[in-house]
Amino acid sequence: MKDYEVYSSLRVPKNSKIIIRLDGRAFHQLARDLELEKPYDENFYNVLSKVCEDLFKEFSPVFAYAFSDEISLLFDKVPFDGRLEKIDSVIASFAASSFVINYGCEFKKPPAFDSRIIPVQDENIFEYFKWRQDESWRNCINSHGIFYLKTKYSNTEANDKINGMKQNEIHELLFQNGINLNDVETYKKRGIGIYRKNKKIEGFNKKENKYQTSYRSYVYTDWELPIFTQDFFKKIKVIG
Repeated sequence: MKDYEVYSSLRVPKNSKIIIRLDGRAFHQLARDLELEKPYDENFYNVLSKVCEDLFKEFSPVFAYAFSDEISLLFDKVPFDGRLEKIDSVIASFAASSFVINYGCEFKKPPAFDSRIIPVQDENIFEYFKWRQDESWRNCINSHGIFYLKTKYSNTEANDKINGMKQNEIHELLFQNGINLNDVETYKKRGIGIYRKNKKIEGFNKKENKYQTSYRSYVYTDWELPIFTQDFFKKIKVIG
């Protein structure tokens, strides 16, 4: 019966770098069920960061980036021997399980993530994450814009108005009404990054009878990401 399995032999080349992007399924409804605060719910983002940390510790990507209900994981070593079905199914299901555990509440409907694989080369890495960070900024503008408009108009009217507005027009509308997006917390504008940093450790080496300095890596969650540049990814050793 194994011969009937669809795409069971489809594999990602072992020597490639890949990005796995996870997207929450029907999270608009989930947000209503959980009665999340608008335009941003801090607890939701704390849970999302913990999901990223769990994914990082379990599957060892070199960089993770998250905003809204989306998580992107960059791998320099392809997991599961490159088996596409295994990568997509296990990582998406692990993310959903982590989300449930870290949220710690009862859900009306089980949350789920879908998953896709994007092969990349070093020169594409910055381009990809800059694209997603730009989307995070657009999401920030739109979220604050629709939230403000719904305080003045019905839901239908607010949605109609924002659909006809450009990003700079929404930004200006908010500014004219006392909402300066430059003052919004960084993670709401630029997302969250997870990567490894080195921690300095000083200790006494009894064998050599002297103090020594060593470095140990740890998983770091960055809530104050800069606007992405090539230099940022070089600094955190994601690209050479």
